[in-house]
Amino acid sequence: LFYNYLGGIMKKLGATLLLTLFVISCASQPDDIGAIYVSPAAYSSYDCTQVETALRTKNTRLSQLYSKLKDEADADAWQTGVGLFLFWPTLFFLEGNDGPEAEEYRRLKGEVTALQEVATQKKCGFE
Repeated sequence: LFYNYLGGIMKKLGATLLLTLFVISCASQPDDIGAIYVSPAAYSSYDCTQVETALRTKNTRLSQLYSKLKDEADADAWQTGVGLFLFWPTLFFLEGNDGPEAEEYRRLKGEVTALQEVATQKKCGFE
């Protein structure tokens, strides 16, 4: 009787660990990805026109990356749901984790923050 009880606990523990592994391996939602610190000093030589141009370029790329990362995270979440409730072998096809796009996204978020600080310091008059 004790071995049956212990076996049931081990199965539940194994299933919980497997579920946790698959959930952790999913791609992050872009809103949950933090920024890498970039010093505003890197842009201190920029004039307001250069700051505005750099912000526009970086924000355009951020928007593109946001859409791509959101799609990947949503697809992973969908596959996880299907795998957990309908067909567990789909869990092996999760792309999972954050790739180079997420690293670029983190870096760009930091650069945009630094550029915004420079724009504020120089009183450029745009947001």
